[in-house]
Amino acid sequence: MHETHPRLFFDKGTIRIDSADMLEIPDARRDERSGGGSLRAYAMHYARIIEYLRESEINYTDCVQNFIPIAPLKTTGLELRGYQQEAITKWKNVSMRGCVVLPTGAGKTAVGMHTIVEAGAPALVIVPTIDLMEQWSQALTDHLATQHSGQKIPVIGRLGGGEDDLRAVTVATYDSAYIRAPEMGDRFGLVIFDEVHHLPAPGYRSIAEQMIAPYRLGLTATIEREDGLHGMLQGLVGGVVFRKGSQDLASQKYLASHTIRQIQVSLTPEEQKAYDQYRSEFLSGMKSLKMVSESMYNLKRLIMMSNRSRKARETLLARNRANETALNSTAKIKALKEILAGCSTSQRKTIIFTQNNKMAYVIADKFLIPIITHKTSKDERREILSGFKSNRYTAVVTSRVLDEGVDVPDAELGIIVSGTGSGREMIQRLGRLLRPKQDGGKAELVEIVSAKTRETGTSAKRGAALKKSASGRSRRRRSSDASK
Repeated sequence: MHETHPRLFFDKGTIRIDSADMLEIPDARRDERSGGGSLRAYAMHYARIIEYLRESEINYTDCVQNFIPIAPLKTTGLELRGYQQEAITKWKNVSMRGCVVLPTGAGKTAVGMHTIVEAGAPALVIVPTIDLMEQWSQALTDHLATQHSGQKIPVIGRLGGGEDDLRAVTVATYDSAYIRAPEMGDRFGLVIFDEVHHLPAPGYRSIAEQMIAPYRLGLTATIEREDGLHGMLQGLVGGVVFRKGSQDLASQKYLASHTIRQIQVSLTPEEQKAYDQYRSEFLSGMKSLKMVSESMYNLKRLIMMSNRSRKARETLLARNRANETALNSTAKIKALKEILAGCSTSQRKTIIFTQNNKMAYVIADKFLIPIITHKTSKDERREILSGFKSNRYTAVVTSRVLDEGVDVPDAELGIIVSGTGSGREMIQRLGRLLRPKQDGGKAELVEIVSAKTRETGTSAKRGAALKKSASGRSRRRRSSDASK
């Protein structure tokens, strides 16, 4: 038995261990501010530190936990599907830590609510947008109740969008949680990171680091990141404990089956000439700047260099002009017109996706279709989506706003007029179409791509990512299976 009797405190997102001058504790470092007599560790290592002290038979005083009191809870009016229950069971089997990857529309929120019940601890749900904060708050209000009395939880806490109210079950935005983590990191035993692929971003990852919560759940449809930082989730939340692709769930009738087709259109002679010129200027500029490939790393370097280098600015401008020419070609409008003409007779509910506002406004004006961009007010967006749900509108056009974090009514047809090479973007857009259809019909996603441009390669890249995701096999090794 060790004679040293350390005392543990939560201190601004860290664990401070006093009277530990003779100890070596995992994940903790000497705190020079205390003259070396104390140790300090990120708050996320709290559970591991306690486990080490117990296994080492070291007497200690724990002054860390300041959990918000919570009554035992249960869910009401929420029946789990088989795969949802399997996901929860696997999460429980790895110490209630890890990530669940399910397609959009597969019920990730239901999984999250049941883990709150299973953990029996005050819970913080962290989401990327105000819209998702409202959706989670409503779902929790509708489906969580006290276990003994059966009464609904009177108030769900909200942190973000001008609200600052911590409760036993609280929903916060990533931005607000980032600001408040140093002071509230000791208040919750469970943290749910919705759209967990946002977490590894610089800044946001500190949320996980500054929370003592021993129980952690990540939810997403698209865990892989283009920059490879999703590997950090193993330490911040836990690895992937469960994954199902859209093909698996469609075969079980939980999601609609779907088809994807591509329409290639040709630029006008004038557009092709302009595109080729801009691409030539871009490639020549890259060569003169000693950048041999158009990789994400080099493009980031180019953007950074453009602040101080005229050549870099001109090169970046040439690339942007080439992309704009390909993405906004007049032939795409003609192809879109033909597709929409067919939809007018079948009354298929349609979402049109664009990469930028310029093309979205062109489409909205030409076809008299409601538009949703980042500039659309909350009330107007709510009115448009309500009209889409009630069939008052049969089509909407959007520039990326509906890719993530918005509850979009069921649609049957998606048309990608322009987009990036991001697999996540493609998966999110397809997910808007996958809710089961009343008549058992298929969803359809159509890509309109400019031939003889870089857009064909961009389309192939996102298609490959979508194929992997649909099968539920996306880069398992890189995302680190938590069971290993």
